[in-house]
Amino acid sequence: MTNAIKVGISSCVLGENVRFDSGHKISKFVTKELAPYFEFISVCPEVGMGMPVPRPTIRLISNDERIALVETKNPENEHTANMLDYSEQKVGELKTQDLCGYIVCAKSPTCGMERVKVYRKGGADNTGVGLFTQELMKQMPWLPVEEDGRLNDPVLKENFIARIFVLKDFYDSMGDEPTAGKLVAFHSRYKLTLMAHHPQSYKELGRLVANTKDYDPITFYQKYRDGLMKAVSNRASRKNNTNVLMHIQGYFKRALDKHQKAELCAVIEEYRQGTLPLLAPITLIKHYLATYPDDYLLEQKFLQPHPQEMRLRYGL
Repeated sequence: MTNAIKVGISSCVLGENVRFDSGHKISKFVTKELAPYFEFISVCPEVGMGMPVPRPTIRLISNDERIALVETKNPENEHTANMLDYSEQKVGELKTQDLCGYIVCAKSPTCGMERVKVYRKGGADNTGVGLFTQELMKQMPWLPVEEDGRLNDPVLKENFIARIFVLKDFYDSMGDEPTAGKLVAFHSRYKLTLMAHHPQSYKELGRLVANTKDYDPITFYQKYRDGLMKAVSNRASRKNNTNVLMHIQGYFKRALDKHQKAELCAVIEEYRQGTLPLLAPITLIKHYLATYPDDYLLEQKFLQPHPQEMRLRYGL
């Protein structure tokens, strides 16, 4: 595992002129704000399977309960088999590269993650998934996948990027040889994160970690990774975050004076009510931790899941 955070991406979102009309669908957020942190692995499934640029437009159709990829103006020209073969081969290759996330082009019949238009005899609906992305999510169900357009939503954006950093930390922590000790240490750092994202998964993963002896290291690694990434795919709610903040507050009950306790309580309450962003109580907690260190809290990734320079907790 290298220090680079590898993230797959639809080539057109990166600004490459690979679309049917020789254009692109560049995301300035991706190229300006994310590029300093990630190493992008660019993929255009249509070009990858051999289609030219420019090329005829393609779409998904439903034919006797079978989804097919055909040319819009000439449906007899079908590309389903070629796309499925390419997708299986390419995703198999990507699995060896320690990807930590993937950004796909919305609404694309090859790359769309959800709500892709499917044409049927009775009309069209938005129930499809791009054929390449479908294979990606099938082979790598733990991988954070998000569409370019949805990254404009601050909550979805923060959750996606947080998941990328979780998976990167997991890979780095395990190294070339996962061990029970490494997994227990990793789980300890992410207890509060799991409580914020999905309390039930926090309990389930805790039980799994308590029974490491029942599994060989590789099986345990896979079970924990899959459970971990499924848990953090649930967006941390204001209610769960508040519960975690109150849990943290308890660690300071002997260190803080009356005024400081009231200040922390007030800031947490303002966050709970939606007056302040999550960054406000987190910043105050970090201030108190600098004065009154606590080994357990200092190692918790909940307090800084990604670089502060990314400014992702301002709107949550």
